[in-house]
Amino acid sequence: MATMMSSKLTGAVQPRMSAPKVRTASCAGTACLNSFGDEQLAIDMLADKLLFEAFRYSHVVKYACSEEVPEPVDLGGSGYSVAFDPLDGSSIVDTNFTVGTIVGIWPGDKLQGITGREQAAAVMGVFGPRTVLVVAFKDYPGCHEFLLQDDGKWLHVKDTTEIGEGKLFAPGNLRATFDNPNYERLINYYLGEKYTLRYTGGMVPDVFQIIVKEKGVFTNVTSPSTKAKLRILFEVAPLGLLVEKAGGASSADGKQISALDVPIVNYDQRTEICFGSVGEVKRFEEYLYGSAPRFEGVTV
Repeated sequence: MATMMSSKLTGAVQPRMSAPKVRTASCAGTACLNSFGDEQLAIDMLADKLLFEAFRYSHVVKYACSEEVPEPVDLGGSGYSVAFDPLDGSSIVDTNFTVGTIVGIWPGDKLQGITGREQAAAVMGVFGPRTVLVVAFKDYPGCHEFLLQDDGKWLHVKDTTEIGEGKLFAPGNLRATFDNPNYERLINYYLGEKYTLRYTGGMVPDVFQIIVKEKGVFTNVTSPSTKAKLRILFEVAPLGLLVEKAGGASSADGKQISALDVPIVNYDQRTEICFGSVGEVKRFEEYLYGSAPRFEGVTV
């Protein structure tokens, strides 16, 4: 029953996906700030409106909140609550890079005092040369990719159940290397070992490629002068479920724990993060924190 209801919820998003709107929407800033103090772009607000309408239409969402409207809104349904980033990477729309939508779906009517591991499902929409929907369910194995066809139907094209080792890296927040020597050492390792750099500046495409290529690592690390930017509720926890269901791993909050195990106590809670293969996340923890006890016995 839970899978059926969460399938209905993820399905409700599909007819109103943002891809057609992204192609023609304004990328200009508005005079608005969200409650986190971030400037809101017209395209962010359009995507936000579309998603709220879709979740209201589903009739299975009690509360929803987003990076643009972080306080939960009562949508009148029952069964689930959702948190979403309506258009991750909106700042790179004007350069025509791939962007996306991130959605975390929790059972019940709570969006605080929870963890990512309690999610019923997570969804990622990817808007690039192809429009793709990626879904993972708590009680169903794998991470599942659907491709939007010209006739408006979705074709199931791939299941991912294993993320192996491979030299591909997407290093976020490289400015942190100036006063985080451990991060600098890790980046120098990637360069010295001739990893292939694949970094767009958009979290959705940079994490999605790990699932598609079934290898690689994404990092976004803090330092004394560069604070955490990525929000657990709207970005990190949902992507954590997708990556770990695909057979990968994560490390969050500077505490050497999975992104799914960080207690979410407020809507603006932020973290540094690593997503990737088990071996790459082990290497990340060894370089950043000196050891990786969670991954004892894993060879990198």
